Amino acid sequence: MSPIAALRRSFVSAARGNVAARGVMKTLSPKAPVVAAVNPLLSSLSTFRSLSSSSTMDTMETGTKMYMSLYPEGSTDGSLRLGNIVPDFSADTTHGPMESFHEWKKGKWAILFSHPADFTPVCTTEIGRLAMKYDELKAMDCLVATLSVDPVKSHTEWLRDVVAHCENQIKVEFPIIGDADRSISTAYGMIDPGTSGDQQLPLTIRAVFIINPENKLMLSLNYPACVGRNTDEIVRCVKALQLSYEKSIATPANWPENHADLPLKDGSRTDEFKGSVFLLPTVSPEEAKANYPDYHTCEVPSGIEYLRLVKSEDVEKK
Repeated sequence: MSPIAALRRSFVSAARGNVAARGVMKTLSPKAPVVAAVNPLLSSLSTFRSLSSSSTMDTMETGTKMYMSLYPEGSTDGSLRLGNIVPDFSADTTHGPMESFHEWKKGKWAILFSHPADFTPVCTTEIGRLAMKYDELKAMDCLVATLSVDPVKSHTEWLRDVVAHCENQIKVEFPIIGDADRSISTAYGMIDPGTSGDQQLPLTIRAVFIINPENKLMLSLNYPACVGRNTDEIVRCVKALQLSYEKSIATPANWPENHADLPLKDGSRTDEFKGSVFLLPTVSPEEAKANYPDYHTCEVPSGIEYLRLVKSEDVEKK
């Protein structure tokens, strides 16, 4: 049995025990969502951590690698999901031919950002705002490429409008990919190949794919044509993903504005943990103490010590 299968079985067994204990007459299949009882969950977390017990935590990578092993590198049905190796492709762009997307981004983070169509209002503002964030993303060693089903000639002509409309008179320094045959959009699930040929205006969805140096899909965002994306959120996601990738941590909701008012055991409250991050479940208590001796465990009614906060400055020291 694979480590992941063993882990899943552990969680399922725990959940079944919890259901039986509560007298709930319901059958759980191996594929059903699972909620475990306190003691079984502790056992399952121990199993989860023991699978990576050979780690030394010297680089704080092992926890992240173990966590990512929960996401398969490929799918059985051809759909693109988190953890999958993204499809490679060649294309014409506003910066000239891109012979291989994988080679273009080799060893780097990258954002593939689709827009429904050139010469449309929301897309014009989105490309402009993305251009305003480009220097920040480039400083994070993250490449950017955008795409629609329009040809490159259309992209080039449209970019004059993008620059003129954006309040900062920016330059668009990242390539915009032409996907007139819709092959890339189809491979990435941005358009339905079964219906796109019948549409008068075959729009790609507003999609964001954030891809790590190993060409694995780490995050995807999908928006309809009528809602523009928040580029501040995209930059925040890249920062969070890179931090997790490097330090075996997870960012809480609303990070870095999280935990601005945290209760302590003595009844007082503190703002010292604002912007802090969580250690992954794959990091054992021993490893956590060795690497982050000042981490804080939040008390919760379950008694499970899984909300382990580390101050951002302590993470940055590693």
